[in-house]
Amino acid sequence: MIDRYSREEIKRIWDLEEKFNYYLKVELAVCDAYAKMGKIPENNLNQIKDKASFSLKRIDEIEREVKHDVIAFLTAVNESVGEENAKYIHMGMTSSDVIDTAFALQIKDSSRIILKELNELIDIIRKRAFEEKDTVCIGRSHGVHAEVMTFGFKLLNWLDSIQRAKKTFEEALDEISVGQISGPVGTYSNLPPEIEVFTCEELGLKPAKISTQIISRDRHAKFMSALSIIGSLIEEYATEIRHLQKTEVREVEEGFSKGQKGSSAMPHKKNPVLCENLCGLSRVVRSNMITAFENINLWHERDISHSSAERIIFPDSLILVDFMIHRFKGVVENLVIYRDNMLKNANLYGGVVYSQKILLKLVEKGYTREEAYRIVQKHALNALNGGDFKQGLFSDSSVIDKITKEELESCFNITDYLKNINKIFERFE
Repeated sequence: MIDRYSREEIKRIWDLEEKFNYYLKVELAVCDAYAKMGKIPENNLNQIKDKASFSLKRIDEIEREVKHDVIAFLTAVNESVGEENAKYIHMGMTSSDVIDTAFALQIKDSSRIILKELNELIDIIRKRAFEEKDTVCIGRSHGVHAEVMTFGFKLLNWLDSIQRAKKTFEEALDEISVGQISGPVGTYSNLPPEIEVFTCEELGLKPAKISTQIISRDRHAKFMSALSIIGSLIEEYATEIRHLQKTEVREVEEGFSKGQKGSSAMPHKKNPVLCENLCGLSRVVRSNMITAFENINLWHERDISHSSAERIIFPDSLILVDFMIHRFKGVVENLVIYRDNMLKNANLYGGVVYSQKILLKLVEKGYTREEAYRIVQKHALNALNGGDFKQGLFSDSSVIDKITKEELESCFNITDYLKNINKIFERFE
């Protein structure tokens, strides 16, 4: 279920009436700009601001005849201000001047909500990372046990990547926060460039350095790419939780509320349903990104093949990403951590994951690396097949003849593996 904040805020920004409100905001800002240049008398400007309005019903009636939504909108607004004032509205402009500038405002306002959620997620991950800084767990490569680390270190990796994603998103937002009031092919043929400057300044946008009849869609593709990175990172984190929640692993678990049920058939089930949901939504966001890249290629100075697609992919992706961030905030806040299981898994098979320390110690004592590798690998593989790595080493004369029992025991010291964790955490303080 889409959470209330997303539904009522971002969805409202993209509903039909609000879209036309953004159009009107742009048109009124242009009128202000013309007034600054002495092209609209103050009395007319005040009347336009007081009277300018529209109704969706009237726009719909007009559009059924003219088959053009911007013309229908302008006609409805013109009716509200009267003939004497209507002549000042949309002077020298083309439809996309209104559409693309309003579109930038919708994206910018939606992004403020996403950035708020993103900052909250970053704070939550940071808090939990520092809480679990010393919680020993096993690190895995290829899905296979590698060496010990800490669960806080794992979360710190999440923190680092989501902070980068935020920076990427902010950069993309900055590039897409541009407006244009430049006329039919962007040459300011029927209005001065100063109108664009004044208008964008009032709206909190930057003027595009150049536009055709539209703002170039590479900006929009970059923005959708930034959204997709956020979605993909959340999917990465969610996938990790799903793996760690497997019954045979059971190192973490999604919070399970009172009365919640995991299966209609199996009462024992507690499934990572929230994380699975997030993984699915990420695929939708990435597929929308592909459409945004396809929209870069338009005919000449403009066609409208991008328009119909953008009416779907932008509100959908912005709402989805906001929802994904909000949902994942709850997942991280309520994540159940089984620290004993983490430690148990780290010590499986007699501490086989300490193999590199043994290898290095044997080399230090005179074996070649290849000789040492064969000895350690033999005991490691035997342990994985039901033996005990540590016991095997202690009973092997080729090891004990080279290494004292105290030295061998020290190779299984977890603390030594984690001696630099604090230094890494200091980078995030």
